[in-house]
Amino acid sequence: MKPNHVYVIAEAGVNHNGDYELACALVDRAADAGADAVKFQTFEAKKLATRHVPKAGYQRETTDAAESQLDMLLKLELPRAWHADLQERARSRGIQFLSTAFDSGSLDFLEELDMPFYKVPSGELTNGPLLWQFARQRRPLVVSTGMATMSEVEQALAVIAHAFNADSEPVDETAIWRGWSQPEWRASLRGRVTLLHCTSQYPTPMSEVNLNAMDTLAAYGLPVGYSDHTEGILIPVAAVARGATLIEKHFTLDRAMPGPDHRASLEPDELTMMVHQIRELQLAMGDGAKCPQPSEWNTRQAARQQVVAARPIVAGKKLVREDLTTARSGAGVPAMSLWRLVGTIARKDVAEGDLISL
Repeated sequence: MKPNHVYVIAEAGVNHNGDYELACALVDRAADAGADAVKFQTFEAKKLATRHVPKAGYQRETTDAAESQLDMLLKLELPRAWHADLQERARSRGIQFLSTAFDSGSLDFLEELDMPFYKVPSGELTNGPLLWQFARQRRPLVVSTGMATMSEVEQALAVIAHAFNADSEPVDETAIWRGWSQPEWRASLRGRVTLLHCTSQYPTPMSEVNLNAMDTLAAYGLPVGYSDHTEGILIPVAAVARGATLIEKHFTLDRAMPGPDHRASLEPDELTMMVHQIRELQLAMGDGAKCPQPSEWNTRQAARQQVVAARPIVAGKKLVREDLTTARSGAGVPAMSLWRLVGTIARKDVAEGDLISL
């Protein structure tokens, strides 16, 4: 990640539908759109979900409602054999390859691929052992906070700080909080952890986006980004305007495809437009200093008014307010100085509309 650059993750997720060619096409479309990275999901379905766990509501709406979550996930695993190919394809297209692990074995596997950083999914924010293992890899972390309370966010940060600083896993939660009470442990998160505001509903209704929560997360003094599940591109662009340093957005080749996440994903043209608007907005945000911009100087000279004679004035006359007015003249005494001229003596004859000089 670069300073003053919003890092855009094109989230392919499970939208490959178990099809290698589709997974490759998703990498290509992410690169075409100008994203910084394409991200998939790495998991062993049988370790992630038990046989009888139900699907989430949105998953029942977008896939077979009678199917278990486990059976759905089994069809959406990203085979380990594909990872290196997809990583090399992303590298050849000039973007980074990322994948999110949902179990410890998958995390160990991704570590072999030398991930630039890890994204901790919202569902694992409260999974202390896996979260500790994420942090123990000593790589930067992007931590999503969907469904979370602020106390859960702080608990997650305390676990990460423990992993960064302790010699071994905590024996209990007290050990985690004892470490969190040390300022140097909290400081160890800086430059290594980014928080993502997120609403874990697909798609997210506008009334539940709550972008103002980004300000609440910023209280930890860490960079804040946004993982978006709304329809369209308005909200991720708005999040950048609010200071998001990272944007994650699901995308697909076709929203009509079968699968749990396609409906809440952007299609390639929309992803391209989102990235373009984010980049344009980055330029528009500027450095915050209120001063004339380079292109304004000519307009400033043409648009600002100066002091001119409101009527003919003879040399030696003591000027009164009625002698003076303002007009665009391109040069001369600024209009703000008009009052200073009242009571002074005219140096020469001046025609109506001519410049007045001090």
